[in-house]
Amino acid sequence: MLADADQERFDRLRYVELKHGRICQLAFLGQIVTRGGVHLSGSIDQAGHSFDSYPNGIAALFGENAIPTAGLLQIIAFVGFLELGVMKDVTGEAEFPGDFRNGALDFGWDSFDEETKLTKRAVELNNGRAAQFGILGLM
Repeated sequence: MLADADQERFDRLRYVELKHGRICQLAFLGQIVTRGGVHLSGSIDQAGHSFDSYPNGIAALFGENAIPTAGLLQIIAFVGFLELGVMKDVTGEAEFPGDFRNGALDFGWDSFDEETKLTKRAVELNNGRAAQFGILGLM
């Protein structure tokens, strides 16, 4: 698959792997939290339906108590907005594939030495890989 790939191709695949890993980490955490009975308070719509009135997991998309189509389209539109407008390197200052700080968010990253940065990036990559398998197991 990568026998004749260049650095640009590898960076693109690494970016996609990081992105999927981050999404799966959020999905896994969401599954665990909602299956544990923790839901947002308040109403999800103007009709007064609460967040916990909808089922967990794939049943929220398909079934008799599924999220209405308009709600699902809002979720898809929001994810599309994040993908096209927010979660990208806008300023061109990225140090590595998947770096979306854009010169604004730092959280002390610049204070780490190179070895610590590589370790933290490897931890994120491995946690993302584990979350991808974890969410597959929960589906």
